[in-house]
Amino acid sequence: MFEGRDRVDAIIEQWARERPDLVAEPMEVIGRLSRVAGLLSPRLQEAHKPFGLTREAFDVLATLRRSGAPFRLTPTELYRWLMLSSGAMTNRIDRLEQEGLVERVDDPRDRRGCLVGLTPSGRDLIDRAMDAHVTNELRLLQPLDPAERKTLGTILRKLLLSLE
Repeated sequence: MFEGRDRVDAIIEQWARERPDLVAEPMEVIGRLSRVAGLLSPRLQEAHKPFGLTREAFDVLATLRRSGAPFRLTPTELYRWLMLSSGAMTNRIDRLEQEGLVERVDDPRDRRGCLVGLTPSGRDLIDRAMDAHVTNELRLLQPLDPAERKTLGTILRKLLLSLE
C-alpha cells in the first residue's frame, strides 16, 4: 500500500482549521483529479516529442488510426471525437497535411465534402508513436497494480458518464 501525504491533504487540513463547517471531502477527489491531470499532461507530451508530434497532432493521427481501414474520417467526425471547434480542426488538418501525415480526399458519399485520411507515412508514424505512448502510460501508472487500475478506470468511467 502506498503511504504518504500529498498537497491535497494539506489543503483539506487548512480548510478544516479555517472553516470546520465546510464539507471538504469532495476536494479529496476533485483536487486530486485536477492535480493528476496537470501532472500527467507534460509527461504524456514527453513520449510524443521524439516523433515530432504535439499532443494535438498525436490525437488527430491516433483518432484516424483507430477508426480502422481505410483510416479516413470527415472533418466533422474528427472534431466531434476530439471535442474541438471546426476552425481548430481545420488548422490541425492543414498542418498535418503540410507535413505529409494526412491527406484530404473527395468523399464518395458526399460530392461537396472531403475525408481526411492517414498517409502511409502518417500511419507508420502514429503506429510507432502509439507504442511509445502506451509504454509511457504503463510507466506512469506503475504505482497501481492491475486490479487498482481496473477499479480506477471503472470509477472514472462512472464519473465521466455522469458529466458527459
